[in-house]
Amino acid sequence: MNDMMKSEYSILPFNFRRLPGQRLLLVNPSGEFIFVSSDNFNDLLNHNLTPQNPVYFELKGKHFLADTDFDFAQEMVATQLRSRKSFLRHFSSLHMIVVTARCNFICDYCHASSAALEQQRADMTWSVAKKTVDLIFSSPSPILKIEFQGGEPLLNWPIIREIVQYGEFLNRFAKRQMEFVICTNLTLLTDEMISFIKEHKIMISTSLDGPKPIQDGHRKTREGYSGYDAFRKNLQRLRDGIGPESGSALLTITRTNLNKLPEVIDHYVELGFDGIFLRALNPYGFARQNIAQLGYSMEEFVAAYKPILRYLIDLNIQGIPFAEYYTTLLLQRIFTAFSTGFVDLQSPSGAAISGVIYDYNGEVYPTDEARMLARTGDKRFRMGHVLKNSYEEIFAGPLVKELVKKSCIEVLPGCASCVFQAYCGVDPVRNYVETKDIVGHRPGSDFCKKNTLILEYLFQLIDENDPDVMDVFWSWITRRPLEEIRHDSSDRNRS
Repeated sequence: MNDMMKSEYSILPFNFRRLPGQRLLLVNPSGEFIFVSSDNFNDLLNHNLTPQNPVYFELKGKHFLADTDFDFAQEMVATQLRSRKSFLRHFSSLHMIVVTARCNFICDYCHASSAALEQQRADMTWSVAKKTVDLIFSSPSPILKIEFQGGEPLLNWPIIREIVQYGEFLNRFAKRQMEFVICTNLTLLTDEMISFIKEHKIMISTSLDGPKPIQDGHRKTREGYSGYDAFRKNLQRLRDGIGPESGSALLTITRTNLNKLPEVIDHYVELGFDGIFLRALNPYGFARQNIAQLGYSMEEFVAAYKPILRYLIDLNIQGIPFAEYYTTLLLQRIFTAFSTGFVDLQSPSGAAISGVIYDYNGEVYPTDEARMLARTGDKRFRMGHVLKNSYEEIFAGPLVKELVKKSCIEVLPGCASCVFQAYCGVDPVRNYVETKDIVGHRPGSDFCKKNTLILEYLFQLIDENDPDVMDVFWSWITRRPLEEIRHDSSDRNRS
């Protein structure tokens, strides 16, 4: 085709990547995607694509090209992009409070490097707690989620109780959508705690790495008893007192259970959980010290992730509803234009913008990882102190501005041209830990390797378009039963 016959259309911005099988994945800034052949890709770039080719209208409909409606196409992309950035509108909604650094466990992968039981000075005082709650209500966010962390937060139960009651009192006037979560190993749970948790509708998040040998192997109690046995007993007491669905569990993957994930999944199902978060080990605290024994490469992690995702899909097909939460977050970002609210997958970084953590001593940090780093003596990310600084000084100070400025994925080296940019995020604290620089060397980072490999695999599955796989994915995204998704799919096919 000569230049006089070239099609008259404008090519809108997009990034691309060749997937196995020679198909190319194209993604625009708003996250719309399309798979095209090499021939169609070359024709698009050379302005040789014509309306007679069906892919022409698919590219136009998804705003990769525009012919007579260039301004409209730009506005549509901008509207979708605003939806993806909606988490910026209300600022911090997740507020994590470390009510104590003490813990009755000494886990060899503990990110927080917990304090011993006798270190009473590692407990939050009421003066710090009250000021922390006052600061939380200074946030403009219509949603306030207060998450109690430790150490083991139940060791300072009186402060948890006071914070909940004071927060609910303030909310009579503030009228925010308010939630409370306690992250606990469950071993110290009492009947009084269960009654209070039920009365105030507090959510419980606990830890489970697998069956007893795996759980007790890394999560050791300071007093020598089996933490797993206490966990099982109190999980049942919690469910008897509140309901069968009370409590979610968080998995830490070490070298011990990396190749035993089917066994771990089966144990989660056996205990009545309906999902799991496949979380790679983070390089903080004791985990960093013990990385030679506990760690693995991101290539090894994703090599284990791929078959376990297939295992989970098969479980759902067999009638056992069970989701993988990290995959679900990525799928939500791929198939919808809405913000997921997950701090690690935001640009600019969700650090301080979406979530913040208040240490037991009143110091404020943008992420839990930043607080963990401070435990080692490096307070690079200290935002301020609840008793010494105002809300404006803490949340509009130079550190937060620097984090925002240096965590916009759209302009970061190595990210600006990445096809997965719209679905990924930025972790400035981890960049600093690995390279001593907030921006870091993105292509060589574990964060980048993990997300790139997982996203590439997910897009391969999406391109294959297996009906069973896609129905399971949509059941996870929409949180609807698989049978409902299949019924809707069959209705669409008939129509």
